[in-house]
Amino acid sequence: MYVCLCKGVTDKQIQSAVQDGATTMRELYQETEAGSQCGKCCKYVKSILNEELLQLAESAVKVA
Repeated sequence: MYVCLCKGVTDKQIQSAVQDGATTMRELYQETEAGSQCGKCCKYVKSILNEELLQLAESAVKVA
């Protein structure tokens, strides 16, 4: 699903960037340019970032 219409960024691209190591909105912006135009998507991008980071943390705990 498209998250940032201005730059054509999808939720899968956001998830992939987090899987590749992005941990902040600034890193996501540098990677995908999401939120760089009008900024209306920033709230949703942040929620995807937080969900992905939480999943990564939970999977790291299960492995350890």
